[in-house]
Amino acid sequence: MAHHKLILDDDLNEDYSLIAIHCSEESYKVAYLLNRFASLKLKRKPVDLEYSSKGMDVTFPVFEFEHTMFYTTYNLVANKCKSSQLHTSSSGLFSEDFSDRSVVTYLIPEYKKVDYFLKIQSDFEVIPLRKLISEINEIKQVISAYSLDLDQIKSKNNLIFD
Repeated sequence: MAHHKLILDDDLNEDYSLIAIHCSEESYKVAYLLNRFASLKLKRKPVDLEYSSKGMDVTFPVFEFEHTMFYTTYNLVANKCKSSQLHTSSSGLFSEDFSDRSVVTYLIPEYKKVDYFLKIQSDFEVIPLRKLISEINEIKQVISAYSLDLDQIKSKNNLIFD
């Protein structure tokens, strides 16, 4: 009897480039600035990126642009999500104290100082990344933008948007 062997390739490693953007503006404003100065057409996706962290549901808005002519997809996502958490503490038999505290959750905790990530997936081997980074750095509201090494990111699974 013949034995069949199935080999499962590790196809979880997606090929993409990642640009870190330092900017204190809101996410919709950063998307607008990238559309205007970097010739992108980012639009907010109807469904945000959601996951659970420390018992809290956290959402990050995602902006996407699919450049069909170059088979390239651009995703802009914020790294920080501020949410409030309600704490209750009882100080006696019939009294309870309620306190509201703000909690900041990071999409990629290794890069806490980065405000936004621009993920670029392409079917082509070469993407004009230097040109895009220089266009982003020329935006007045952007403090800095640079490419990240994907091997140093431990929480790559948080960058899966589909």
